[in-house]
Amino acid sequence: MALQFCKALETSTLGLKLFTKHPALSLLWPGSVRHKFTRSRIPEETFQPKPEDHEKYGGDPEQPHKLHIITRIRSVIGRPYWEKDIIKKLGLEKAQTPVIHKNIPTVNEKLKVIKHLVSIKPLKLPYGLPTEEEMSSTYLNSKGELVICKKLEPLETKSLES
Repeated sequence: MALQFCKALETSTLGLKLFTKHPALSLLWPGSVRHKFTRSRIPEETFQPKPEDHEKYGGDPEQPHKLHIITRIRSVIGRPYWEKDIIKKLGLEKAQTPVIHKNIPTVNEKLKVIKHLVSIKPLKLPYGLPTEEEMSSTYLNSKGELVICKKLEPLETKSLES
């Protein structure tokens, strides 16, 4: 009787496997269930650099830029935990707020995983690196340039003698 019940249970559960032959002692396990977000489902080509990216963004592979301007442009709601962790580690919790990071391999590996959630631009320094005194008078414009506003010093006025 128990054997007939076991066979009937196997045919009615379609894709579920029994750990033991006795149905009372068995646990049902979904053998063919695959989760939506698994690292194995991300194709390996996603992480490989593409040569057309350099022409597309005007970059030079021999002389890469030193700093990235990273802005989160999409929400992390419904995204997997590892993408949320990377967003938090890079300081991108607030959307549409630019963050500056170095162009180093460890940061680039993280950015490849979340590249669909962020916008990445090179930081351009048209006036060179600012000094300590000039740091307070710099701003980042929409083109990705760090602009230094030079403070004007008054000229010495010569007194007129009449």
